[in-house]
Order: sequence, then C-alpha cells, then structure tokens
Amino acid sequence: MSRTVPPGVVVHYPCSDDQPMAESEFQLVPMLYALTVLRAYFRSRANVYVGGDMFLYYEEGNPRAVVAPDVFVVIGAPKRAEHPRDAYKLWEEPKGPDFVLEVLSSSTWEEDLGPKRALYASLGVAEYWLLDPTREHLLSPPLRGMRLVGRSYRDLPVLQVAAGAPTLRSEVLGLDLRLEQGALRFRDSATGADLLSYEEVIAAHQKAVTAHQESDAVRRAAEARVRREATAREAAEAQVAELRARLRELQSGSAAPRDSNP
Repeated sequence: MSRTVPPGVVVHYPCSDDQPMAESEFQLVPMLYALTVLRAYFRSRANVYVGGDMFLYYEEGNPRAVVAPDVFVVIGAPKRAEHPRDAYKLWEEPKGPDFVLEVLSSSTWEEDLGPKRALYASLGVAEYWLLDPTREHLLSPPLRGMRLVGRSYRDLPVLQVAAGAPTLRSEVLGLDLRLEQGALRFRDSATGADLLSYEEVIAAHQKAVTAHQESDAVRRAAEARVRREATAREAAEAQVAELRARLRELQSGSAAPRDSNP
C-alpha cells in the first residue's frame, strides 16, 4: 500500500517503540527458537527473509500504518546481509510476508485474534499462525495455523495428534509445527528431522566430540593392548627359539662318539 508523499516532505518511520521483545520468558523462548531455526533452515536460500519483532510499515507516508509481527517469513525477498533493514517497508520490498507467527500474551491475545488477523488478511499474508505459550489457556488448541482463502483465514487441517498435541503443516515453509511438552517444534516435512535450537546444536556437538574422544581413547587402548601382546608374543617366540637351540646343543653333545681305547 502507498500514498502520495508531497515532494520535500520527510516522513520518519520509527524502528523501535522502546518496548521489550516479549513480556516474559513464555513468549521470548518460542520467539527466539522460531527466529533462529528458521534463519538456519533458510540460510542457503538467498531469496528468503526471516524477520521478527520488527516494525512492518504497510502504507507509504503513514507511520501509523504499522504492525510488528513476532516472526515473519518472506519468500522472495533478500536476506538482511544483502539488504540491511531497520524496518520492513512494503513499498520498498519485492513483496509482503507469506508466513506470520504471533506468540500470544495476556495483553496481546485479543489483538492477535482480532485486528491483526484482519490486517494480515488484507495484506495477503498466506499463512497466519498463533501460539499460546502461557498457562492462561488463551487459545484452544494452543497452536493454531490458518491459511488465507479469498479474504479470510481458514484453519489448517491437523495431520496427527501425538501425546495430545496436534501437528500442523505449513505449506509455505515446507515444515510441520507441533508442541512437544508445551514447547514449539519445527520439523522438516521432507526428512522428518526436527529443527534444533542453538542450545540443542551445541549439546549435540558436545556429545559428538565426547563420543569421538571416547572412541579415540578406546582405539588408543586397543592399539596399546595389541602392541603389548605383540611384544609378549615376540618375547615368548625368542624364548622358545633359545630353548630349541639349547636343546639341539644338548642333543648334539649326547650324540658325539665315545672313546674306544681300553
């Protein structure tokens, strides 16, 4: 969306409202997980931009026409490194978001379910996802995915229910989303592999290093045991050879001709 800005008029678009990224750890943890794993997942695709907690301006010349998605993905926009941003201005970008995730809180859930839903639909966001990480049961079920059909959103079908938690598929991302013991998880629909958080990657790396060190220690111990056995075998063989030589000497001496003189 855009409108005419008079020549010479400079419009200021703030990049921050000086508010914290999340109200509590309940919101912060899934937001950071989603941001980090999605950026890692799409790192090799130059035309996929993953943003979060960033102002998105949708009407040129009107700084009040703004929304700040918790997490959003644009299929068809350059990454941050190639195109640094302090805000996402639709009139300066190839296109708007295809995927938006809002993490509910006690102060935002009504806006997330109402005005934001209508706004994202008007902006053509293909998928709108809601997550309720609180203990206040603001959303039932606590993970909900919707796809834009016409001008309104329809709930995505549930693929399966495991341990009471539904699994939904994002066609935009090519990923499955589910809750695992209340924690948000992304899974590669093609490979079935979970997208690991930073902490999980570090833990997996440390586990691999420890396993390698343990394997190396076992290998070194086995090699030392083989060397000891080889040394012992060589010593035993040398001793046997020495005994055989001694036996031959004794046998040779006993077989010497006796003196026949009276």
